[in-house]
Amino acid sequence: MPPKAKYTKEEIIEAAMQIVREYGMEAVTSREIGRRLNSSACPIFTVFQNMDEVNASIITAIRSLYREYIMEGLAKELPFQGVGTAYIKFARNEPKFFRILFMTEPENPTDIKHILAVIDGNYTEILRSVKEPYHLTQREAERLYEHLWVYTHGIATLCATKVCTFTDMEIQERMGEIFLSLLKNIKQGTDEALHRI
Repeated sequence: MPPKAKYTKEEIIEAAMQIVREYGMEAVTSREIGRRLNSSACPIFTVFQNMDEVNASIITAIRSLYREYIMEGLAKELPFQGVGTAYIKFARNEPKFFRILFMTEPENPTDIKHILAVIDGNYTEILRSVKEPYHLTQREAERLYEHLWVYTHGIATLCATKVCTFTDMEIQERMGEIFLSLLKNIKQGTDEALHRI
């Protein structure tokens, strides 16, 4: 009969996430998790097979936390703007987690048309939040999302790396200006005209 687990999976992952918050993913070891739990490393392996499984569970927990931010954004009066603001807020509040999800070199790099669906499990819901309210075609919504993500990712990266700071009002104003400009451009079809220049 296997030994009874001293700590639950959730307790172990919470301790591991605190380590990531403070020092990054590379600092997560069974010994450091054990130290956080006032224990040896042994109890971890009554719940997990190995550290790869622990690390995979950390990523799952980070993605779940990120989804909470996105769901909060989608619940706003202007959902697509809410999502952009939530993305930046996640980067600002959880910089190490943001770097893991959105600033880690992927195994299989892809182009802008496909990257969002690859890196963000909320892609379909986010795309719908811009497509339906503004009566855009699938491709128009995708282009708007792609352009805004590049801009939003830039601000989020500046926040996550602490290169500079933005107030909530500055973020809201910038996001609103870019969104309205791009929406007008796409609705008028001028982005296609610019491609021919």
